[in-house]
Amino acid sequence: MKLVILAALTLAALTSAARADEGDDIREAGKTEAETFNARMYAGPPGDKAYACFVRRYDADHLARHPKQKVAAMKLLISAEVDKEDKELHNSFRLGFRYRHRSGDFDSSGSCNHAVFAKSGNEVRLGCGVDCEGGGIGVALSRDDKSAIVRLERVRVWQNNKPDDDAEHSLVAGADDRIFRLDRTDNSECASLVTDRKELAALRHK
Repeated sequence: MKLVILAALTLAALTSAARADEGDDIREAGKTEAETFNARMYAGPPGDKAYACFVRRYDADHLARHPKQKVAAMKLLISAEVDKEDKELHNSFRLGFRYRHRSGDFDSSGSCNHAVFAKSGNEVRLGCGVDCEGGGIGVALSRDDKSAIVRLERVRVWQNNKPDDDAEHSLVAGADDRIFRLDRTDNSECASLVTDRKELAALRHK
């Protein structure tokens, strides 16, 4: 039951993110389509565990051309792991970013649903959501698989890894904060998003 509820919440989060961009509708990808997308995401079949790291640090020129953009830097870690109970591959995300005019590091994390297709059929996305109606993000790939395209409407975030009410905020889409293009890079660049020592060791060896 817990997995069913989580899947429903995650799909709802993606639906919100997808429809925020040009009113897209979505459909769930088939097994072969999902496997193809996972192989693209993780630069090969993910196996029992895999990671993909994407980073963007916006320079002064970019920020000058996008004066309403609130985000100055962003990191995204997508991970996959085979569940010991259902033997299925499950994706999750960790998002870290810094505001343009606000100090501190902010982060978010949650689970991702199966890959879905946008109505146009030209883009496959992962729908990722935060528990307890925390919003979510949609994650697609560029055609050459070298970048992640992150779409959001609202996602709950915390400051400096403090998951409590006082530190809780939301990153809300604005005129220049609705779609982010992040470049694929070495997994070590996303190490700051991982707090578990065993997972950190696994990340550095992938």
